[in-house]
Amino acid sequence: MAEALADAVAAACGIRIDAASLRPVGGGSINAAARVDSDAGPLFLKTNRADGYEMFAAEAEGLAELDAAGAVRVPRVHGLGVDAGRAWLLLEYLELGPADAGCRRQLGTALAALHRHTAERHGWHRDNTIGSTPQPNGRDGDWVRFLAEKRIGFQLELAERNGYGRDLGADGEALLARLADFFADYTPVPSLLHGDLWGGNFAAADGEPVIYDPAVYYGDRETDIAMTELFGGFGPEFHSAYGEAWPLEAGYAVRRDLYQLYHVLNHLNLFGGGYLSRASALLRRLLAA
Repeated sequence: MAEALADAVAAACGIRIDAASLRPVGGGSINAAARVDSDAGPLFLKTNRADGYEMFAAEAEGLAELDAAGAVRVPRVHGLGVDAGRAWLLLEYLELGPADAGCRRQLGTALAALHRHTAERHGWHRDNTIGSTPQPNGRDGDWVRFLAEKRIGFQLELAERNGYGRDLGADGEALLARLADFFADYTPVPSLLHGDLWGGNFAAADGEPVIYDPAVYYGDRETDIAMTELFGGFGPEFHSAYGEAWPLEAGYAVRRDLYQLYHVLNHLNLFGGGYLSRASALLRRLLAA
C-alpha cells in the first residue's frame, strides 16, 4: 500500500516520496498519519478510507482559506487524492513543540487578525466536518438561524438519533425557541474561523504559532474563543493579546456557554454518554440565563 501511495503522490503532485521511510505519527483518532521523506524534504501524510476523500478535500480548502488570510501560519498543502483504496492528504511536515508564553501571545494577536477577514454571510461555500461529524455550512445572512439550524439544532438532532432525546430533547427545543434572546443587543459579523480551535490543534513551530486540522467557516468570532476555553491549553497570554487586539463584546460570558454547547454535543455524538451530564448542565444554565 505504501508503494502504491508513493506512486499516486508522484503522479498527482510531482513529488517522489520514499515509501520505506514512512513512519507513523500519533496524536489523531480519525486518520492515520505518518512522516515520510521525499525529494521535497520531510512531509506529513494523512490517510483514511477512500470515502474520507471529501473530508480531506474540505480540510485542504480550509487550510488554503486560512493561509490566504496571511494572519497565522498553517501547514502548506501539497496534494490529495484517492488511490489503493485509501484517501490521502499530503502536507508540509512541521516539527511541533509546546508554545511558550510569547508564542501564545503571538497567537492571540494573529487570531484577532484572522477574524478581521470577513464575508457577507455566515457559513462557507462547502460543507466539511467537525471531527468526523458532518458540519453543514450553507450560507445564511442570519446568524441566529444559522446557529439554530446548522449548529445547535443539527447536533441536537444527531443526539436524538443516538438515543439522548429523552435527556436533552425538551431543554434543547426550549433553547432553540429562545435563541434570538442571546443576540438582542449583539449582531456578529461573519469572521473567518478555524472552527475547531482546541489545544490539540495549536502548537509552536520554529518559534511561531501554527494552527491545523481546521473546520473552517465564517461566523461569530466568539465561537473560536469559546472553543479555546472549553478544554484549556491557551493560557492568559493568548486571551490578553486577543483582547488587546479586538476586545470581546458584552455578553460573551453567556454566549460562550452557547458556543461550547455545540462542541460538547459533538463530543457526545462522537464519543458517547460521558459528555451527557456536561451537555445537560450547559442547556440548563443557558435556559436559566
